[in-house]
This record gives sequence, structure tokens and C-alpha cells, in this order.
Amino acid sequence: MAKNSNMRLFAKWHIWLGWLVGVPIVMWLASGLFMTIKPIDEVRGDHLRVAVEDAPLVVADSEFANSADAGLKEMRLVMQEGRAVALLTTLDGTVTRIDYASGEPIAPVTAEKARAIVAQHIVGGNKVTSVRFFEADEVPFDFRRPRPVWQVTLEDATHVYVGRDTGEIEAVRTQWWRWFDFMWGLHIMDLSEREATSHPILILFAGLSLIGAILGCILMFRRRKSRIKALAP
Repeated sequence: MAKNSNMRLFAKWHIWLGWLVGVPIVMWLASGLFMTIKPIDEVRGDHLRVAVEDAPLVVADSEFANSADAGLKEMRLVMQEGRAVALLTTLDGTVTRIDYASGEPIAPVTAEKARAIVAQHIVGGNKVTSVRFFEADEVPFDFRRPRPVWQVTLEDATHVYVGRDTGEIEAVRTQWWRWFDFMWGLHIMDLSEREATSHPILILFAGLSLIGAILGCILMFRRRKSRIKALAP
């Protein structure tokens, strides 16, 4: 008898919880389904941009801007170690650091320099367990950018990525970030690249889930009406 009473109590809680979360679940599923219909590039309007072939950047009266063999695509000025540094990106994606005042090239970042950069710019960055170098075509999955980097691993398993050619911290990947990234892959059903927010499998399951949630909300109304009729004299 007590068992039946507990089951009825659980069923009552289930119904009330269903009323409480039913509407938000429908909203989440409906909005999620809507966001999966179009690829993110179309949402951003990238498909409307007219393709323009990259052209070399020409800067007059510069000691170094036009010296890149592959043609200069972009020049960015930053402050590093108290001096102005020009980051030159060529059409083939190569990045070179130049001392803006003298025009002299700056040597690529070494392992020791990567350690020093992390120690200076990251909280707890002096607690390093390992430093590894990765070429642009062999970067770890939690970085996923085609550029040569130093991976500086801290004691708490945080990965700090320092660009060999830029001298900048390109990314910070904590353990929580990696778990979040995995959950994001599960959420969009894309564990391989974790970028595709619009594909048939995701749209199918989002649609089925939305239909199930709507039917559940309808059944809650029907069950409530049936219960009222059963209690009526």
C-alpha cells in the first residue's frame, strides 16, 4: 500500500514538473530547430559576399612593408616587450615579426621564450609541466588553427598556445574549456569538427524532439481534464 502511495506521489510530482518545464523545453527545442535550418555561414551573410581575389598590400614610404616575397596581405602593429612590432601576413599565410622602428626581422619564438611569455601573461603561468612545438598542419585538436604554435602545459592541465611567428598568446584551453568543447560537439552532433550547426541528423532529431515535447504538453492538458472529470460528482 505504501509503495502504491509513493508511486502516486511520484506521478504527481512528474506531472507538476512537466507543467513547470514543459513550456521552456518547447521554446528551447523550437529555437534550437530554427537555428539548425541554415548553415552558420549563411546566417552571417557570408554567402552574399562577392569573392575578391587577395591582392598584395602596398604601403608607400615603408622600410619593410613591401619586402615580403609572397606579397603582403595584412600588416598589424602591436606592442611587445615595450616596443612597436609589426606583424606581417603574406598572401600564403606566413607571418613575420618586424621591429617597427628599425625594420629588422625578429627571430621566431623559442621554447624558452614561450615559457617567459606565458609566465608574464597568464595567472599561474610559471607552473609549467611541458612545452611542445606543433607545425601548422599538426596542431592539437583543442587548438584547430593552421599556424605553428608552442603548447605550454601548466600544472592544472591548461594548454596555453603561443604563436611561434607572432609572439602572441593565440589561445588558452583549460580543462573546463575542453569539456565544454566536447559538450558543444554533442549538442550539435558534430564530434569530428564541432563546427557544423546545420546538418540532416541534427535537424531530424531536433524536429522529432520538438514534436515529442509539443505532444507531451498537449497530453498534460488532456490528463488534467480527465482527472477533473473523474473527481466531478
